[in-house]
Amino acid sequence: MEVILLERVRNLGDVGDKVPVKGGYGRNYLLPQGKAVFATKKSIAEFEARRAELEKVANEAKSEAETKAESFQDLVVKISCKAGDGGKLFGSVTVREIVAALAKVDLEVDKHDLVLPEGQIREVGEYVAEIHLHADVVSKITVEVVPE
Repeated sequence: MEVILLERVRNLGDVGDKVPVKGGYGRNYLLPQGKAVFATKKSIAEFEARRAELEKVANEAKSEAETKAESFQDLVVKISCKAGDGGKLFGSVTVREIVAALAKVDLEVDKHDLVLPEGQIREVGEYVAEIHLHADVVSKITVEVVPE
């Protein structure tokens, strides 16, 4: 299945690229989210007519994400949890707890945009979390887990 991308999609392509994708990915994610359209002759002609408008919107979204990324620069989020001997946590710290801690300091982040590269946090210490604000803009924050 071939689609034309209406916005930048990480690891797939840029606005206007005609890319082959698997059927399920195209029908279940790209098309319903408005990120792509089927690559038919009619949709190619419609896209070419709207190309400048779509590229302008894409550039605005990227610049907005870059300004938002500046608010996350050098940010340290402290989360206190119950821990046993040796710093091992009772349970774990997940994306949901980090998003809640960010909300307390008036920084709104969608839980799908926050990534823990090492997986769930299970010990006391400092960890790096990534916030994917745009396909090209990734901001990093420090998560400090301290015992209660």
